[in-house]
Amino acid sequence: MKQDSKQLSLNQQFGYVFGAIYAVVGVVGFAITPGVGFFSTHGKDLIFFGLNPFHNLIHIAVGVLFIVGAVGGAKLSSVINVLIGAVYLVVAILGLFIIGTSFNIIALNSADNVLHFVSAVAALGVGLFGRKSVNALKSVSI
Repeated sequence: MKQDSKQLSLNQQFGYVFGAIYAVVGVVGFAITPGVGFFSTHGKDLIFFGLNPFHNLIHIAVGVLFIVGAVGGAKLSSVINVLIGAVYLVVAILGLFIIGTSFNIIALNSADNVLHFVSAVAALGVGLFGRKSVNALKSVSI
């Protein structure tokens, strides 16, 4: 299915916006985490979100993945959004149990858990239902 290059799907818009945000946060994270161990369980805070260099790399990779999905079209973007949303949901749940332990290799804190949960719900919601809502709107004739 060929898509008008001027019209992006909701999934693609989400992918571009969240991709840019995650990539920028990853790059900015490196500016505030010099001297922090790569897998340090207690990193430095960006606002109130814990970061270490590994967490920064993950943010950059997630950002690139969101953007790759968006560039690849509506269907691929939907799949990528669902995939990232599912992983973030798992990370949010695991984060509840690993804070304060040696398993916390991405320096999670409670604020991270909330953000990961919100990101998961947003990515899953757009990924699973965004394509349907756009298609439903296209089928309505006025």
